[in-house]
Amino acid sequence: MRVMVFVKATEDSEKGLLPTEDMTEMFEAMGKFNEELVNAGVMVDGDGLKPSSAGKRIAFDGASRTVIDGPFAETRELVAGYWVWEVKDMDEAVAWAKRCPNPMPGPSELEIRPFYEMEDFGDAMTPELAEREQALRDKLGSQ
Repeated sequence: MRVMVFVKATEDSEKGLLPTEDMTEMFEAMGKFNEELVNAGVMVDGDGLKPSSAGKRIAFDGASRTVIDGPFAETRELVAGYWVWEVKDMDEAVAWAKRCPNPMPGPSELEIRPFYEMEDFGDAMTPELAEREQALRDKLGSQ
């Protein structure tokens, strides 16, 4: 089972402040945690994101596209970083997340969301569509 683990943004992360020496301990702890995830074969990908002031949103309405510049309101709804984990089930993902050092200098939150798998789509995922999807995944893996 693949899950995406979101590190939710905080007011501090949205300020875009670069790490200071007093954050060295937090970075070391997170580095060790990431190393454990990699060594256990759990971590597929992960990274931190710049604050929403550096981002853009694209709003869709039919054929219309509108670009919205950051920063975005509702900091608690934003993402400051992510991991993609391969776990046996949600219980394992929760167990790993509970071992995570606090990713922010203050109160913070992780959110775990499972990816859709091919079998979740039932008959709508025809063998032809599944084959095309697998070909794309194979191509991505070889790049």
